[in-house]
Amino acid sequence: MRFPIFVLLGLIPMVFMGQSFMVSGSVKDAEGKPLPYANVILLQVADSTQLKGISADETGHFSLSDISPDTYYLQAAYFGYTSVLVALDIRRDIEIGAIVLEPDSQWLDEVLVTGKQPVIERKADRIVFTVENTVVSEGNAYDVLRKSPGVIVSQQNLEIKGQQATVYLNNRKVQLSQDEIQQFLMGLSGNMISAIEVIPNPPASYAAEEGPILNIQTTTNVVPGYKGSVRAQAEQSVFPKYSMGTGHYFKSDTFSFFANYTINPRKEFIHSDIGIRFIDPANSIFADWDTDNDITTRSWAQLATMILDFHPSERHFVNLTSNLSFSPNKKIKNEVFTVMRNGLGQLDSTLQNESDLDEDLLNISTDLSYEYRLKKQGAFVKANAHYTYYEMSRQQIGSSDYFDPSGQFIRNFGFSTDALQDISIYTGQLDFYTPLEGGSFETGIRGSSIESNSRIDYFDVNNTQPPFNIALSDQFRYNEEVGALYASLYKDWGKWALKLGLRGEQTWVEARSLSLDQINTQNYFELFPSFFLSHKLGEDLSLIFDYSRKLTRPKYSDLNPFRYFLNENDYDEGNPNLVPNFSHNFNLNFNIKDTYFIDFYYRDNGAYISRLTFQDNVNQTLREIKQNVLESTSYGLDLTLATSLTPKWYVYFYNSIFYEDETFLAVESAIESATNKVTGYYGDLSNSFTLSKDGSLKGDASLTYFSGFLYGSFKVSETVNLNVGLRKSLWNNRAVLSLTAEDLLRRNNATFVSRYANQDNTFFGRRETQFVRLGFTYNFGNYKLNNASGDLQKSELQRLDTE
Repeated sequence: MRFPIFVLLGLIPMVFMGQSFMVSGSVKDAEGKPLPYANVILLQVADSTQLKGISADETGHFSLSDISPDTYYLQAAYFGYTSVLVALDIRRDIEIGAIVLEPDSQWLDEVLVTGKQPVIERKADRIVFTVENTVVSEGNAYDVLRKSPGVIVSQQNLEIKGQQATVYLNNRKVQLSQDEIQQFLMGLSGNMISAIEVIPNPPASYAAEEGPILNIQTTTNVVPGYKGSVRAQAEQSVFPKYSMGTGHYFKSDTFSFFANYTINPRKEFIHSDIGIRFIDPANSIFADWDTDNDITTRSWAQLATMILDFHPSERHFVNLTSNLSFSPNKKIKNEVFTVMRNGLGQLDSTLQNESDLDEDLLNISTDLSYEYRLKKQGAFVKANAHYTYYEMSRQQIGSSDYFDPSGQFIRNFGFSTDALQDISIYTGQLDFYTPLEGGSFETGIRGSSIESNSRIDYFDVNNTQPPFNIALSDQFRYNEEVGALYASLYKDWGKWALKLGLRGEQTWVEARSLSLDQINTQNYFELFPSFFLSHKLGEDLSLIFDYSRKLTRPKYSDLNPFRYFLNENDYDEGNPNLVPNFSHNFNLNFNIKDTYFIDFYYRDNGAYISRLTFQDNVNQTLREIKQNVLESTSYGLDLTLATSLTPKWYVYFYNSIFYEDETFLAVESAIESATNKVTGYYGDLSNSFTLSKDGSLKGDASLTYFSGFLYGSFKVSETVNLNVGLRKSLWNNRAVLSLTAEDLLRRNNATFVSRYANQDNTFFGRRETQFVRLGFTYNFGNYKLNNASGDLQKSELQRLDTE
């Protein structure tokens, strides 16, 4: 009943038709392929003075408006290509077709980019961080993302304005878990990245549940050829670690192929201190527990990525992208020692617990896209199909021994679990895009289906014949289907630019717990508008305002009621009663000379799904559970400086002053609700240096300070992180040797504190954040081929202002 509103939105472009004295066209290479973001300049014939300039869009299309009738030169330029001049006598609107640029063969053979600095470009709905062939691109993809504008690293997660970011690769979502995504990014070489798109409020073409997005755009070679690399890293922290990988890229006239493989065996150690003070109804402490927990993890993770592009003709484009993540025989050992005292501080008893987990993980995803370019310049239709299969099996054995104050054995408790989960994700999407005079229009339809089956068997092993504990065992099935339709209109006129979007999503969910005989169903339709408005206030100052409504669905793992035990007194469990929450997101951004950025944001998070920890004072247990909070808000002011102080010194300084609060049900307390709030500061000062005249030696140093933030029911203490690194190019750039030291101050681990009503518990976990890493990469094949895609914002010409 509501979908006809998209028809109305599709008629909006008619309002903007009819503007005169416009020149439009596209920029292509000799093979007829578009050159996105190429520079196009309008020059006076008499003295070649620049009158107007613009960058082409992602399809290579451009349009220059408000041109007085006269004779001009039109110049197209692209980094690595020869510039051309086109003479025009403008007396009416002109569609010139395609400007064809030829590769500059002399540049390809001789130029070596040394010390080039990254470029930040603010667009209506995103920030484009161009890093190709710059000092920033010489680490791995995770290093590049950490240095991207507005990105915060919190507990090893990549966040934008306090929200966990969704990672995309070439406009396709990476369907991996957070741990797997980090491994994937660390295994992807930074020199394969052309640009990072930071999208705080994604437009209507993205799914409503996908919050802020980091879209990684990979590079393409200018001319046909092959290049490859092998790399190895050795890391020393509590335990030594190493990784090895290889990447290969080949381009012909009709197709290109990229393959990457990484093996990352690791032995990791985390030491945790957990404190719980149990409180009676009279608000007195009657028990005080202190726990030391040592977690040792051994893993043999492997990751393979393949990207295949096929261009059978000028109008047809096919892409196949596949990821394989495989972690066999992962072993996790928990060693727990708990000292239990009464309210007077006298020793009651001690607990020694050991538990071992064996995990096998498999994640396979395949993405197939087909794009057909229509006769209208810049217009296309694209179809996409995606499939992901995820499988996890986990076995756990735990045993606890209790001792009295004199050290005498009291009793033993033992258990074991056997769990299995498999998930299948199917998506299909059809999109249409067409340029308009001074803008563009796009629309599309998308469908997705998720099937998840989970099982856990819990056994009490105290007896010779372990009984099957049906109360803790379960089978859980989750099915989700989503249908979506969207439309988006972009219009650029003079100093103003507007982008309007509307997305509608129909969702159906069934979550079934067989042993609990409980079914949770959801069936709802929602609209998600988006609005982006930019205004150029002067030659060096612009303003952007945007708004979007977003959705967060419960993860199927969060709905799963299974329990994961540290020991019988400390466990995590899912919540089958979670419901989706909706948020309203506002941003106001100022851009000064593409160097200084001032951003204000406000977000009404609604019934945000939060990770909460509660202590049961009666049964003396601690459990962690996901819960919809009653309300939550976030707002802040971000100040960013990104500039080259000298040709060999690039500085990125990001500052964020923020406020966030959460009000949640206090399920284990006499009070109905509790509110957590914090005002904090995040600062990141990163420096990249070229230390030698020939550009072969580079260095970086960064200092990050985080005053603290909210994590569910916890307030998190401040952290400080100091990192330094050196990179040396060898053998005429055929090899790179790098040395990195992180967390030099050993202050990058935080303390989590939850204190309200009858709750008093703390947690401190020391991860291996302090380490020294030595890396070596060797390039072979036609490695001198420079990359074109993304290296577009500066060439022999200065960056142009869009008019």
